[in-house]
Amino acid sequence: MTPEEIEALFTRSDGSYAFARWGRPVAPVVFGVEDETLSVVKGAWEAVATLAGHQMTETDPELGTNVMMFFFRDWAELLDLPDLGRLVPELDALIVRLQGADANQYRIFRFDEAGAIKACFIFLRMDAVLAAMPAETLALNQVVQSFLLWSDLAFRDRSPLALAGGHTILRPDIAGVIRAAYDPVMPAAAQDKSHALRLAARVSMQPPE
Repeated sequence: MTPEEIEALFTRSDGSYAFARWGRPVAPVVFGVEDETLSVVKGAWEAVATLAGHQMTETDPELGTNVMMFFFRDWAELLDLPDLGRLVPELDALIVRLQGADANQYRIFRFDEAGAIKACFIFLRMDAVLAAMPAETLALNQVVQSFLLWSDLAFRDRSPLALAGGHTILRPDIAGVIRAAYDPVMPAAAQDKSHALRLAARVSMQPPE
């Protein structure tokens, strides 16, 4: 990928550059799915963590769990979850906004003092579109989009996934960016576009797939 293409992945709709990766091992928990799907979702987290060279853990020492994935049929169901309002400020207003937009997904990130990701809340309303997706595709898509703070425009026109041999895989160019982003020499957070040049340099040093 060119530096310009990488820069676009982290340049938000307001023109600002905002990059962050996880600064601690991820400890995901999933709500609202059967055991069979649960193993698929956790497998997706393990696969992307392995790609990034990042750790997973059962428990975050500060938060207990730092990734919560909610699968449900209607946004109003979130109002019945105890204590969710403490985790998500102005939950009622958010749900009204998401209902009005007919949204089927929403992600919220929390950051530590260094700007690295320390928590992520993922909400998936299983409408006809999401329900029609294979569990592996849905899970991998969500995990990839939660492993870095991508631009809100990054995957608007093109998915981070691709088909190869009848199987859904992570696009090699996006995989390369994730690996580069988690290189220990790279910062956990950045707001300057020069960061994209450093990412591009790390990507170019990776061996071909």
